[in-house]
Amino acid sequence: MTYHLPAFRHPHSPPNSAGHTYRDYEGVISTLCAGCGHDSISAALVQTCYELSIEPHQVAKLSGIGCSSKTPNYFLGYSHGFNAVHGRMPSVATGANLANPNLLYLGVSGDGDTASIGMGQFVHAIRRNLNITYLVENNGCYGLTKGQPSATADHNSPNKSGEINEHISVDLCGLALQLGCGYVARGFSGDKKQLIPLLKGALTYKGFAFVDILSPCVTFNNHAESSKSYDHIRAHAVMMGELDFVPAYEEIVVESAPRKVQRVQLHDGSSVFLYKTGDDDIDLSDATAALNFLRTHIDSGHITTGLLHCNGAGLELHQTLNTSETAFNQLSEKELCPGNQVLQQINHSLSVIR
Repeated sequence: MTYHLPAFRHPHSPPNSAGHTYRDYEGVISTLCAGCGHDSISAALVQTCYELSIEPHQVAKLSGIGCSSKTPNYFLGYSHGFNAVHGRMPSVATGANLANPNLLYLGVSGDGDTASIGMGQFVHAIRRNLNITYLVENNGCYGLTKGQPSATADHNSPNKSGEINEHISVDLCGLALQLGCGYVARGFSGDKKQLIPLLKGALTYKGFAFVDILSPCVTFNNHAESSKSYDHIRAHAVMMGELDFVPAYEEIVVESAPRKVQRVQLHDGSSVFLYKTGDDDIDLSDATAALNFLRTHIDSGHITTGLLHCNGAGLELHQTLNTSETAFNQLSEKELCPGNQVLQQINHSLSVIR
């Protein structure tokens, strides 16, 4: 079995302003479950980078561990990439960013990778205003380890085995707003019309841009009470021993009007309710107003999607640290190793009590 796309290219595929066709932004064939929302996000990223005429070799993709962290293999096949350990992607991204500020950094994470083991890393990357687009493909469960609820799973919702989640859900958008993140948005994997503009804004933002993307799991988050599920139908599965059955679903696609509550029916007949923000719902420069807006709709049982906050104020990490504008791999040996005297001066400056 091959995971590579066919080499054939249509001779009349239109190139973008950078001279690349849509195929130049694709990766290998996905091995995720059929109907997974993560594949819809990958497709949206391909479309976004194609329309922005981004040079693939100028992009550095970084990820951790989880279903979401497999997805960078499915888009921008000609870009740089690094798959870090669980929850540690922000540290690797920080190091890479400081070493080479000239690349476009795209971090892809999941709700387990970010909201649990990687929470401390996520918090400090925002606090330092690392120049990166940080995506969380949020399905509310650990898909690689049989569907345990993650920190973003709904309060009082059951997992696959019927165990009730008694813990309060972490709202990553609310947390990002409280930490002073300058670009905060939430999208839904099935609403590409809304998601692509959010991704375009994030990729062109200078500083930490955060997009939380609800991406239902077709395999494990299979209960009607979850707001992040594509519950699949067990009635057609024949269970034999430890075998399991995952139906091949079509991806869910919706088009909703701004300032309307959109009921989205999932595969098992259950529903989630999405609220797409309008042009004048929120003062985008006011993080407190965005937090209050989120809380109001959470209390109403709605999941708010759209751009929640955008503020260009503040210095990104390179400006704060006054680091080299030239990538380390382009500096001379003398610049990288200026000698013992310079090192002594640096050490002395750090020891002086101000």
